[in-house]
Amino acid sequence: MAKYTGNPDYSHDKPACLGILLTNLGTPDAPTPTAVRQYLAEFLSDPRVIEMAKPLWWLILHGIILRSRPRRSAEAYSKVWSDDGSPLLHIARKQAALITQIMAETTRGPVHVELAMRYGKPSLASALDKLRQVNAQRLLVFPLYPQYSATTTASTFDAIALELKSWRCLPELRMINHYHDHPAYISALVESIRDHWAEHGKPEKLLFSFHGLPKHYFLAGDPYYCECQKTTRLVVEQLGLDKNTWSLSFQSRMGLQDWLKPYTDKQLIEWGKTGIKNVQIICPGFSADCLETLEEIKLQNKQFFLEAGGEKFSYIPALNDQDMHINALVDIITQHCQGWPEFSDSWDEQQNKEALDNTRTRALALGADS
Repeated sequence: MAKYTGNPDYSHDKPACLGILLTNLGTPDAPTPTAVRQYLAEFLSDPRVIEMAKPLWWLILHGIILRSRPRRSAEAYSKVWSDDGSPLLHIARKQAALITQIMAETTRGPVHVELAMRYGKPSLASALDKLRQVNAQRLLVFPLYPQYSATTTASTFDAIALELKSWRCLPELRMINHYHDHPAYISALVESIRDHWAEHGKPEKLLFSFHGLPKHYFLAGDPYYCECQKTTRLVVEQLGLDKNTWSLSFQSRMGLQDWLKPYTDKQLIEWGKTGIKNVQIICPGFSADCLETLEEIKLQNKQFFLEAGGEKFSYIPALNDQDMHINALVDIITQHCQGWPEFSDSWDEQQNKEALDNTRTRALALGADS
């Protein structure tokens, strides 16, 4: 017989709240080979990430990748690690704190925000348990991936569904699949670019670099490529850019198979060789700076461009905890929470407390423990 877990702190007069679960990809606990190996083993074991026959992939992963890649990746992580730890986790915590603050000021009923990583810590299981303990009877899951992919957003849903499978009492559940074309998100990107131009001037070429994806995932119906294109098009339209002054590319490929093209490193090398001297690059698919932006783009790809003949390379930071970004995320949350009591003008805290007291009285009379 299946074992379903309940909430040991539950009582019939405990007020319900809205839970908002912010998620991102994840990070190792430390920039060491051991920590990176543990993180990569979890990440690369996800069948949403690697669509390959499980026995064959297990041999490749444990026989080759986890024997060689952790040390190289640990060296890369050490270049971006700070006293605050992982940049992704540090920024994500600031994002969660700011969203919590704004939600407390703008919603009528109680809202509880938790942060989780798909891989690593804080885990989805621990964050969901915290929301259960505060009696979150409504749950909005917000993966901070602007563009949808089965490898990211769908993988998050898989993990949450697996965790909720053991819960006795399920919350109402909503999930934000993407926000690649949300006006507030697009405006935040545009403003970020303009602010960078005000400080550094305009480049000859502006490159929009997104995380790569195996080409056959796209051919199988993953909408990620199309959503990256739309995000870029909307930003370019608001900036009024000429078609010869910008391009879109994909980074972070792995293995020998074809990935979405053009490749970011190849594009930068080509530009450097053909006389382009001044390039700026932005990564709109990353809601927070991380290894892929700070080490791969800001360090590695900068070097590729300069060695190929370029002279000036500038990385436009991710939106991180910028005010326009946080306000955009809150706008998106608010849009998806419509109809729930915490966003209703009819919410009355005193009436809600009285109703809960009456519920508990009736429950005790019927034999409940609390």
